[in-house]
Amino acid sequence: MSTFPLSRIARHALLAASLAGALAAPLAHAASATNDADLPVPHHVAVDARSAQSEAVVQTARRYAAFWNTGDEAWAKLALSPEFVDRTLPDGRPQGPQGPLTASKGFRAAVPDLHAEIDDLVVAGDRASVHLHFYGHFTGQFQNLQGNGQRVDFQAFDLYRVKDGRIVENWHLEDNLTLLKQLGAIKP
Repeated sequence: MSTFPLSRIARHALLAASLAGALAAPLAHAASATNDADLPVPHHVAVDARSAQSEAVVQTARRYAAFWNTGDEAWAKLALSPEFVDRTLPDGRPQGPQGPLTASKGFRAAVPDLHAEIDDLVVAGDRASVHLHFYGHFTGQFQNLQGNGQRVDFQAFDLYRVKDGRIVENWHLEDNLTLLKQLGAIKP
């Protein structure tokens, strides 16, 4: 591939076009985030039947895991339907897409380097069963506790119902006992 120097006018035109494109797309980051290479890769995947629907369910689950892994709300907005319902809503968390955004922001204040991996992803029809592994270091604030860098490492299980490439319902269980012990909120 050969390269050639751009004239000053061509460089300005290219820069202006790039800026205009970035400013015109409110989800510019989300649009670039749809690159499958950036999504978490499940350690194990089982799909009942390969189809366009099952591939969309897999991609949606991976996008939602990318949100938990990075805290980037653009991933959540790609993965969650505006009609999203949390069927196991914890006390104090808002219902709808705002709930996970609030939960992530609050937990990242306690564990800024939080990571999430998909250990297992099982897809059947419009459902995805997801085994997530969360880990990081408690260096921030959680309720009345201040972290001192201790490691947190816990599991969660989610069941998503996906419609039109977005999660419309979620049932989830987190290993909060292990997490609270690691945070120091419960003495072992």
